[in-house]
Amino acid sequence: MSHPVIDTTSTPVPDLHLHALRTVTDEDVAAYERDGVVCLRQVFDASWCEMLREAALQAMDSGQGRVREPQLGAGEGRFYSSVYQSDLDPRFALLRDASPAPEVAARLMRSDSVRFFYDQLFIKSPGTAAPTPWHNDLPFWPFRGNDLISLWIALAPVSRQTSGVQYVVGSHRWNKMFRAVTPDFDPRFMDESMEVCPDYGDGSHPEAQISCWDMQPGDVLCHHPMTVHGAAGNASQTQWRIGLSIRYLGRDVQWDPRPHTMSLRRNPGVAPGEFPADDVALPVVWERERGLLARAG
Repeated sequence: MSHPVIDTTSTPVPDLHLHALRTVTDEDVAAYERDGVVCLRQVFDASWCEMLREAALQAMDSGQGRVREPQLGAGEGRFYSSVYQSDLDPRFALLRDASPAPEVAARLMRSDSVRFFYDQLFIKSPGTAAPTPWHNDLPFWPFRGNDLISLWIALAPVSRQTSGVQYVVGSHRWNKMFRAVTPDFDPRFMDESMEVCPDYGDGSHPEAQISCWDMQPGDVLCHHPMTVHGAAGNASQTQWRIGLSIRYLGRDVQWDPRPHTMSLRRNPGVAPGEFPADDVALPVVWERERGLLARAG
């Protein structure tokens, strides 16, 4: 199914709220620390969501960037993912540098500053049966530490039936990394020495508490790098599933370039075990003393 045609001749930037529409409360922080995930309602307003939704669909159509897309059969839909679109499109760069996202990340991690890691699009067309395999994020990444947060921004309505992300509550406290697996099962990420993550969506794990939220555009899921999560396919025949994740680093992160981890735009010039203080590869985008850096300049 095709998505609505978008005029790509111009990409005007609307007036945008640079602060979240709601504050991050002490209860939100407690939920994030306890459960490994928290859903924040209406962080981004309609202008942000409309701009980013258009940018996401244009990115998918362009094929530019670091794209990952499993080859599905005819009539099986489309599962598109790409990273670092903020290097290609100023609208994603605005999200990275001048949006509510970095401050939300900082407050949930109780961090005085945050660095941008990368952005990632996840799009499933209507009728896409392909699931998102269950996993936790840290095995993919050349870091260790707790202060690596993902903000999954809904750019279209989403529910469990339309491939809403499902989480195993409290799994970040297991201190267990599962084998990384991509939707197209790229062997470069799959460390055969690691345990395969169970399919917590198949109903055979009654001991696991699974949370999944119905979301509207502007709602944000925030999760810890060790929280186990996955998603079913998009069972709707009409609704696109459009999510945009943005990842930030906090204060306790250490460089850990293990085999089978993703490559960065450039590696920070530090020894393993050191803090990755590289202002080009991992720029500081928010500091408590100055607020959002893009506004302070």
